[in-house]
Amino acid sequence: MADHVLLVGMMGSGKTTTGRLLARRLGRVFHDSDEEILLRTGMTVPAMFAERGEAAFRAEERAVLASAVSSGTPGVIAVAGGAVTDPDSRRRIRRAGMVIWLRAAPHVLAGRVGIGRGRPLLERDPSATLRLLAARRRAVYGDVANVTLDVDWITPQVAAERAERAARTWLYGEGWR
Repeated sequence: MADHVLLVGMMGSGKTTTGRLLARRLGRVFHDSDEEILLRTGMTVPAMFAERGEAAFRAEERAVLASAVSSGTPGVIAVAGGAVTDPDSRRRIRRAGMVIWLRAAPHVLAGRVGIGRGRPLLERDPSATLRLLAARRRAVYGDVANVTLDVDWITPQVAAERAERAARTWLYGEGWR
């Protein structure tokens, strides 16, 4: 299996933005779970939740993760935030390569996602929901991660730079520059 770099974390932690930058820095292909679901189904995340329900979305989430990690070409994968709640997905994530947890405090995440537009789980009370989800997922993110990167007050560019240094050290044994 290829040595992928997988980014995990809550919605709003910057997995997509940081992942794109990191993939460019490493010269790798980028896979974004939500984008892959759209390509695979023709449905956005909100449309899938509305028309097929959360269970169908989670099934697609598992399928796109399985496809991305089975790619023979090493890539950077922005793993859907809730994928870590599934035991099979956690096993895939751990076996696929290096895992970086983009960790941010719930109040920072709430500021980034605003009213939660386009995020079905945040339709009611985004701030309270993020606090609850973060509390439930914290241990799981920590368990799957090889590296934890606190992203509360750094830009995606700085996050990508730090993630690149960690990835090069982990994947290639290169020292920190």
